[in-house]
Amino acid sequence: MSPKLSLSLFALLAPLLAFAQPTPAVVPLWENGAPGFEARRDEPEEAKDYWVRNIHNPSLTVFLPPAAKANGCAIIVAPGGGLRELVFHAEGEQAAQYLNSLGVTVFVLKYRLPQQEGSPYAPAHVQQDARRAVRLVRSRAAEFGIDPQRVGMLGFSAGGGVVLTTVFDKGDGDPQAADPVERANSRPNFQMLVYPFGNLPETVSADTPPAWILCALGDEYGCDAIAMTLVERLRAAKVPTELHLLSQGNHGFNMGDRSELASVRHWPDRLGDWLLDSGWLTPKAK
Repeated sequence: MSPKLSLSLFALLAPLLAFAQPTPAVVPLWENGAPGFEARRDEPEEAKDYWVRNIHNPSLTVFLPPAAKANGCAIIVAPGGGLRELVFHAEGEQAAQYLNSLGVTVFVLKYRLPQQEGSPYAPAHVQQDARRAVRLVRSRAAEFGIDPQRVGMLGFSAGGGVVLTTVFDKGDGDPQAADPVERANSRPNFQMLVYPFGNLPETVSADTPPAWILCALGDEYGCDAIAMTLVERLRAAKVPTELHLLSQGNHGFNMGDRSELASVRHWPDRLGDWLLDSGWLTPKAK
């Protein structure tokens, strides 16, 4: 290859290389596998098209923002998929890419799937995964360069239900636990729910984390009714809450990039506005 051709190829590839991201690190929630299911931790996951299934070793996939933009905010993302699968690309990786652009360090959660055919898991195992994820991120805050008091959760559909399993109790850790991760608190500092599907408590306490909620009217799974009921209970408890109720969009519009509706395409901007206005993107003064 001639020197001139080499220089031309480098000039073409340089912009792409500048934006190239290293392969995201994958951090298991438990070093030896999920409690009671350690023997299954090495079973391979199944991934095809948009989904991931067969999750027996729950984990966090870490997406780091550009170093110059990192602000110390951390968000754990729980993709949807009806507890049968995870919509990992559109509601995990793409969400991480957007949040990275805001300077947020992102952890996409692969949780166990009780509705997958033949699954040995129950909803309690999903709750266990979600709370462990928050504890793990907090316990390793210095390593990840994040503020342990600015750790939020973002959930889509059933992933919204996963978030809901973490926000309605105090989440106190065990200060005597041999595992340092279990000493950390499991309640996120803030929550973001996109067409959430999950169980709601009858009452909400005033110390429930602030909420940002998005749904479309006429959601085919009734997520709009869930969202509005949750907002009423949060308001009654005087929990800071922002609701975006779209007139169109139905369910499963992910990050909005596949929609022809401007309101759907631009919904991530509204989330970014809330994160900024609420101070979650602003480092605390030392």
